[in-house]
Amino acid sequence: MAETQELFCCSICLGLLKDPVTTACGHSYCMGCIKESWDQDDLKGVYSCPQCRQTFIPRPVLKRNIVLAEVVEKLKKTGLQAAPTPALCYAGPGDVACDFCTGTRKQKALMSCLACLASYCETHLQPHYEFPGFKKHKLVKATAQLQEKICSHHDKLLEVYCRTDQQCICLLCTMDEHKGHDTVSAAAERTEKQRQLGMSQKKVQQRFQEREKELKELQQAVESFKVSVVDQRRHTISLLSSSQRERERERGAPIQSH
Repeated sequence: MAETQELFCCSICLGLLKDPVTTACGHSYCMGCIKESWDQDDLKGVYSCPQCRQTFIPRPVLKRNIVLAEVVEKLKKTGLQAAPTPALCYAGPGDVACDFCTGTRKQKALMSCLACLASYCETHLQPHYEFPGFKKHKLVKATAQLQEKICSHHDKLLEVYCRTDQQCICLLCTMDEHKGHDTVSAAAERTEKQRQLGMSQKKVQQRFQEREKELKELQQAVESFKVSVVDQRRHTISLLSSSQRERERERGAPIQSH
């Protein structure tokens, strides 16, 4: 029953389809939901399916899917209800908001796609797992700095590191301004930096342990010196006391007559 419910639910609002429309790629939405989604694409002039991301130019004319609407109405009468809406996790201060959620409140993005240059909540991320065309896209933990991972000259992923200029570049950069430079993949450079960092941390830890050992030895030397001083003081006091008693005995001894 749960799978049947999902077939007749809008992937945007997650409720049962209302005035259902079907796009050219075969996905169905509520008329109001898809209109709101495409209204946000008006400035770009390119309209895409929220599920498979297929693009359309110009904006498609939406027509109510009469057959699907009748099916949904009949299913409603037989007791089919909207699929339970998952607990929504709205984006708060410091969170990355989903680029495909509509309305004033957007859900928190879980992952960002370096190919699409967009961030997705759990719902809108599903096409990347379900459709073959998206499975080759590189997903990373949601980040607001997506543009920082893209070459500003060629709009390509910064997947190469130029050791000559010590900066990340794209593949096209290696063919012009960075031609002949010492370059490696960004992943290889990251691994090397992590190795160097690990070695540096190990050396720092060793130096710390050596300093700690020296400090303990110094503390032991100080304690030994204190004990020595106390013993020496006691010995000196003992000698002075013995000498004083000897002098007192000499002063108190009777005078011998000859």
